[in-house]
Amino acid sequence: MASGAVHAARLIADARRLARHGALRPFEQRADLPPALRAAARLLRLGHAAPDPPRFAEGLKACGPAAVKLGQALATRPDLIGPAAAADLKRLQDDMPAVAWRDIAAELDRSLGARWRADFKEISETPVGSASIAQVHRAVTTEGQAVALKVLRPGVEAQFAAALETYAWAAARLERLGGEFARLRPRQVIETLRGWTMAELDLRREAGHASELADAVRAEPGLRVPRVHWQWTTRRTLALEWVEGVKLTDPAALASAGADRPALARALVRGFLAQAIGKGFFHADLHQGNLLLDREGRLVLLDFGIMGHLDRRARVYLAEIIFGLLVGDYRRVADIHFEAGYVPPHHDRMAFATALRAAGEPIRGKDASQISVGNLLDNLFAITRQFDMETQPHLLLLQKTMVMVEGVAVGLDPKINMWETAGPYVKAWLREELGPEARLADRLAADVRLLIGLPDLARRLIRELPPESAAPPLPPLPGEAGTARAPLTGAAPAFLLGLLIGLLSALVLLSVLAPPAR
Repeated sequence: MASGAVHAARLIADARRLARHGALRPFEQRADLPPALRAAARLLRLGHAAPDPPRFAEGLKACGPAAVKLGQALATRPDLIGPAAAADLKRLQDDMPAVAWRDIAAELDRSLGARWRADFKEISETPVGSASIAQVHRAVTTEGQAVALKVLRPGVEAQFAAALETYAWAAARLERLGGEFARLRPRQVIETLRGWTMAELDLRREAGHASELADAVRAEPGLRVPRVHWQWTTRRTLALEWVEGVKLTDPAALASAGADRPALARALVRGFLAQAIGKGFFHADLHQGNLLLDREGRLVLLDFGIMGHLDRRARVYLAEIIFGLLVGDYRRVADIHFEAGYVPPHHDRMAFATALRAAGEPIRGKDASQISVGNLLDNLFAITRQFDMETQPHLLLLQKTMVMVEGVAVGLDPKINMWETAGPYVKAWLREELGPEARLADRLAADVRLLIGLPDLARRLIRELPPESAAPPLPPLPGEAGTARAPLTGAAPAFLLGLLIGLLSALVLLSVLAPPAR
């Protein structure tokens, strides 16, 4: 583990790189920062023609791949860094300098052995995509099948381990400053980044994500996930089906392909809801660079390193919040926030509902071109501060992805209304999950689990019975004088077990026949 002096030296070196791109300018004016930090931000840019406005994305690229990943995490936290900085950091996508082919070939030798040279008759030495952790090459097998071959950058694990250790050290010291820094929980941001990175550094996990996501969107006709080639997938390599198509980052190519942009926008929104609400497992990096339009007019999802999970409780809350905002039931949305513990209980529910109404009413029934995202974010951040809402760990990725999906959908169709597009899916899902049929099914499932557990319960009861030698035989009943009473045998526990099963079965039957509670 590195010392504090080593961490400080790393941070100073990175700070100088950031200062050259003007990325420290905003900190010079922050009244909530200690004077010493504001002065340091000014000193670090001396001798450099630091641009204004700042170029945050370029500054982080200069600091290395771990800083790029940190920037991608911070892009999800406009409440921490501001909407302008968050918008700039969204440019941190697949445009890192490529690793030389000889180094990639050496990685393939270490991961796949010599067989990859026999399995592939052709591999493009120029990558089709180069990101902070890995780069992708197009390959063709000896059978003529095209494959997208993803390979980790050499030495990337050691770089990330050192950088994450330093970031955690710095975040802990920031959080100790208290106030707004404590509320925004920078250590949690770094832990989220660590979780993303550990998943992305093992490409077998990414392959598993791709396979699971394919199952999640199988019923969505407008979406597709490439098939995994497991025989060439290892910890440091990932092989996926190669899909020909047009990236959503190329508007001219989309126009030439005759894409139905409004239909694509609706398919993207519905597909995301099917992942997050329907399955509780969603692609959490849905920027334009990770979406492809194939020849059949479907959206192809790419790059499965960052995925999000939601348990059923969180999915129900999410669906009810969306539905409440959709129909303007702000009291119900407020109740959900308090029930989930998102808002501390000492606050007033009606006041919170009124604050939500002030943020939600201006956007209801309007398309994206009529909504000021900046004003909406300002209103929402003011609400979180006013009502002491802490960042929810399981919602960090979801919040980021919803904003990202909306941005891509608006780029495809500026007239799209996210709430109205989401409405039919959310209503149908709530009916399936919370309607009377669903409540009856949940009750039956619970009762079946109870019946299955009865044998174990009976065995535990029998073990608790005293042994036969622990008590004298019962005295004879009147009229049975002189007749020996048979000791308690295994028949009695069996009888008790049968009685117990009978009683519980009757209870189950009654619960099934009873009308669902309202």
